[in-house]
Amino acid sequence: MHSMPTIAQQAAALREGRGSSVALTEAALERIHAPAGEGARVFTRVYADSARAAAHASDVLRAAGLSRSGIDGLPISIKDLFDVAGETTMAGSVARQGEPVANEHAAVVKRLLGAGAVIIGRTNMTEFAYSGLGINPHYGTPLNAWDRGTGRIPGGSSAGAAVSVTDGMAVAGIGSDTGGSVRIPAALCGLVGFKPTARRVPTTGTLPLSTNLDAIGPIAPTVACCAHLDAILSGQDYSPPAPAMLRGLRLAVPATVALDGMDAHVAALFQAALTRLSAAGVLVHEIPIPAFAGLASINAKGGFIAAEAWAWHRDLIARAADRYDPRVVSRILRGKDMSAADYLDVVHARTRWIAEVETSMAGFDALIMPTVPIVAPTVAELATSDDAYFRANGLMLRNPTLINFLDGCALSIPCHESGTAPVGLMVAGPALSDQRILSVGLAIEACLSAVLRR
Repeated sequence: MHSMPTIAQQAAALREGRGSSVALTEAALERIHAPAGEGARVFTRVYADSARAAAHASDVLRAAGLSRSGIDGLPISIKDLFDVAGETTMAGSVARQGEPVANEHAAVVKRLLGAGAVIIGRTNMTEFAYSGLGINPHYGTPLNAWDRGTGRIPGGSSAGAAVSVTDGMAVAGIGSDTGGSVRIPAALCGLVGFKPTARRVPTTGTLPLSTNLDAIGPIAPTVACCAHLDAILSGQDYSPPAPAMLRGLRLAVPATVALDGMDAHVAALFQAALTRLSAAGVLVHEIPIPAFAGLASINAKGGFIAAEAWAWHRDLIARAADRYDPRVVSRILRGKDMSAADYLDVVHARTRWIAEVETSMAGFDALIMPTVPIVAPTVAELATSDDAYFRANGLMLRNPTLINFLDGCALSIPCHESGTAPVGLMVAGPALSDQRILSVGLAIEACLSAVLRR
C-alpha cells in the first residue's frame, strides 16, 4: 500500500512549487501500467493522453497564478458508470457493447473537470453496480492492497475506485453508493468513503441501479478529502468543516441488526474504538432501533433495487442476457415478478420506516456502527461458491443499506491498527445532516488515528 498523501498536502505541494501536475499524473500512469500491479484490473479505460494534456494545462494556469479549486491538477478516477462524451458507458459489463455513445459528460464529470481535476481513467466495478463484493468476471477483480498475496476482495461495487487510491493511481476515486458501494470498498481497503444525502449530488448522466437510492460520493484517504470532493460534486463552495467537539458528543450504537454476525477482529476493533471515544468524553449509548429489524421484510420481494433495475435492464436483458454476469442478472430478474402494488408498498413503507428510525435517533448527534461485520474474504472462496458469494454479499450490504433506505448520509472511517485487516467504522445521520456528519467524522478520525492506523 502506498502512503497516501491527502488532497490538501498534494495541493500545497503544487501551490508551493514542490511538484507539478504533470509529474503527479506521470507517476499515477506509471503505477497503472506497472506489469506487476493491479492497473489492468483496476481500470476499464485509461485516459493517458487527455490526462497529460489536462495536467499540463493545470501547470500552465498555476504558473499564471490561477487555480480553479483545491483539486486542480490532481489525478482523480471515475467509476465506469459515469458518462463520458463519445463513449459507451459499460458499467463493468460487456452486455452494452455496441450501445449508443454518450452525447455529453455526466454532471459530476463536468463538475470535476470544471474544478481542474485530471481524470485519469474509468474504474472497474461489479457489473451494473449490483453487488457489494467487487468481483467482476469480465474484466477481472482488482485485489485488495491488504494481504494481496492471499488475494482478497476489494469490496464493491466501486472496487477499482478504492484500489486506484490505495495503489497511488489516483488521489481519490469517485464512486456510487446504492446500498454501500462507496462505503464497503472504503472499509475493506482502509480508506474513507462518504455517501451523501442522495439528492445533493446530481445523477444526470450516471447509469442507474435504483433511482430512489443511488448516491454519488468519494473514496479518499481522509474525511477532509471526502468533504472537499463532496463540495465539488454537490456544486457548493468549499469551506473546510470544523471537527465537532468530542466531549459531550452523543453517539448511538444501534443494538438491532447492526451488531449481528461480527467476526472477532471487527468486534474487537469496534469495541476498542468505542472505548477510545468514551475516554475522550463522547457519550456512547447502545439503543434499540426496532425499525431496523423490519427492513428485510419490506425488501423481501426485491425492494427498490430489483424493481428499478429490472425496469432499466429489461430491454437489454432481452437482447443480451447471456452476456451478463449470471450472479447479477439473477438478482435483476427478481424485479420481473414485482407488481406495481408491490413497488408502491415499498414506497409507502419507506416513508413510515424513515419516520420511525428518525424518532429512535432523536437526541443523538450520529449513529455509529461497523460499516461491515467481517474482514475482506478471499476472491477464491467467493468465486467458486454461489452460497459463499451471496452470504458474504448479504453481510457486506446489510449495515450500509440501512442508511440508503433512510435517505441519510454516512462516512466509513478506518478504525484498524496499521498492518492488520482494515475495518471501517460507519458514522451516519438522517437526510441533509451531511455537514454535521462530516464534522463528527473529522473528530472521530482524529481521536482514533492517534492510536490506530497512522
